Amino acid sequence: MPEHHPPPPLDRGAGDLVLIVDDVPDNLSLLHDALDEAGHTVLVARDGPSAIARAQQAKPDVVLLDAMMPGMDGFEVARRLKADPETAAIPIIFMTALTETEHVLAAFGAGGVDYVTKPLEPRQVLARIAAHTQTARAQHQARHALDAFGHATLVVRPADGRLVWQTALARALLRDYFGSAGSAAPVPLIDWLREQVAAVTGAGTGTGTAPQPLVSARGGRRLTLELHSLIGDDPSPGPDEAEWLIVATEADDAAAFDAMMQAFGLTVREAEVLYWVAKGKTNRDVGEILAMSPRTVTKHMEHILQKMDVETRTAAAARVLKLIG
Repeated sequence: MPEHHPPPPLDRGAGDLVLIVDDVPDNLSLLHDALDEAGHTVLVARDGPSAIARAQQAKPDVVLLDAMMPGMDGFEVARRLKADPETAAIPIIFMTALTETEHVLAAFGAGGVDYVTKPLEPRQVLARIAAHTQTARAQHQARHALDAFGHATLVVRPADGRLVWQTALARALLRDYFGSAGSAAPVPLIDWLREQVAAVTGAGTGTGTAPQPLVSARGGRRLTLELHSLIGDDPSPGPDEAEWLIVATEADDAAAFDAMMQAFGLTVREAEVLYWVAKGKTNRDVGEILAMSPRTVTKHMEHILQKMDVETRTAAAARVLKLIG
């Protein structure tokens, strides 16, 4: 039985790897010849499912996507590519003969960065490719640089809960702490972000306050999300367009938990609860951080007070602070 080997990596040469998706052979031929002559490596797909499979396998630098195709149209192809973290950052340029406002808006709403109209002008297409691949390359390098320095960052649109972009480290942390994947931000993050945006902007009252971090803990690890800034050149985008930069940092509290467990005879869960109580958190706060109900937190505190032989949470907190600083 013959052995099956994965296909060898494509030789991209000096140009970009471009995926063209169109069900019309003449359009494919026209663009293929122009791109090949310009030094690009070209892949083609005649339908939506093939386009998604090729994009996932080859990770092209840009996708030229026909909007109207039989079966799965270009809008659905774009939405699926943007929902996959592996292909979400690939710029998509729509090719369409439809120039009505609703179709243009649909293209951008599906995740497109630009569009060109048919009949296609190859020089115009090449110029658009050059502009968007350069931008995408710079963003890719910036995200890797942030991860290299331990700064996990993400940009979220509160209106629809969409993760506009995220670094690889941020994606891993969201998966570990919230079980999230794809282009939708986890519900606790969205709820927190909307509350913080309302507080920062004053919800129209002009009395904004400083944002508060979102903290989530798992075992001895702790994730802190902090609202950083509004993204974009427009100082006052509409509520549906506003995008916010969030910085995520992870810390390890295992040493503090071990010290409390040994000193006071606590379980891991009790040490977690006491740790946050010592930091001044209410039972509701502790429940949100540790993903448990306030009632469960209260039960844990009852056991903790008995084991520590103290009567109040204030006294327990004081002993913890003396122990771990």
